[in-house]
Amino acid sequence: MAHMPGSAAPYIMNGTTYSEIIGEHESIVQLRALVSKVARSRAGIVLIYGETGTGKGLVARSLHAQSSRARNNFTEINCAAIPGALLESELFGHERGAFTGAVQRKEGLLEIARGGTVFLDEIRELDPVMQAKILTLLDTRRFRRIGSVQELSTDALFIAATNKILLGEVQAGRFRDDLYYRLQVVSINIPPLRERGDDVFVLAERLLQKFNAVHGSRFTELEPDVKDVFMRYQWPGNVRELSNLLERICILEEGRRISLHHLPARILREAAGTAVSATVNPPAVAASPQNNPGADYATLTARYQQALIEQAMLTHDGNLSRAAAALGLSRHALRHQMLRLGLLKRS
Repeated sequence: MAHMPGSAAPYIMNGTTYSEIIGEHESIVQLRALVSKVARSRAGIVLIYGETGTGKGLVARSLHAQSSRARNNFTEINCAAIPGALLESELFGHERGAFTGAVQRKEGLLEIARGGTVFLDEIRELDPVMQAKILTLLDTRRFRRIGSVQELSTDALFIAATNKILLGEVQAGRFRDDLYYRLQVVSINIPPLRERGDDVFVLAERLLQKFNAVHGSRFTELEPDVKDVFMRYQWPGNVRELSNLLERICILEEGRRISLHHLPARILREAAGTAVSATVNPPAVAASPQNNPGADYATLTARYQQALIEQAMLTHDGNLSRAAAALGLSRHALRHQMLRLGLLKRS
């Protein structure tokens, strides 16, 4: 079976095939190497940080699947989705009669995950009581079912994930400092999509293949103007947002090439807005249909972008890095736009 560049072979977990972490950007290459290294180690606690939609769950599953625990259970619980009292029962289990409605003994997720992995997603959402209980669990590796005096032990790998910098939560008094430091044994940071350069195209190609197979669509490529928008857009929802956008297009639209008219107006508007920076004055180019009769949206946008880039390069004496910073772009993204607009010759 052939594999795309920038991805490792799929792996099997609990009888299901999962795709590996996809991407060619240096940060993703390093991320895959770190995940593999941690998976081969005997680490018992791992903290994953990443913005919403970056793939924290994928990284957690990859860690489990590449480890010696892969044959055992991967147990996931979303700390933000379950109230504290119910979360305690889900994790630790309970004895019959421990509380109203406890009609029989129930094994908790910690028991189910024997020899496997427990993934605590959005751990910052734990209430203070559960934070204390999780700290004790991580320190002692022992716990009790609710209503029981018998202590049980666990040898599971604990993976916690958050989309917020926990140190900020500690400083704000919303997260225990001792639990924060306990979680800091091994940290893995997932880069946001906006910092991954051409990976947005690698991911788009793979996602289109997936959605074409599911929905019977035939999209195979992005038009150049769409590629430019994808490079300039900040992707606040990261890979999840890209995936949702492409799936919606595959469901609702027809054709083989994704063009500007397939994209929501919000994305077009925000992508155009990234070229405007407080350190650069708006160019003396009237980018409006009233002042440019007959010009379409793509033409107006290109004119405005060209004027912005030319002014930034002039202001910063032709220094690509400083001009990119002034425009709020990466050096790679600015170079990409200049090549597209004919402002830079291909080497």
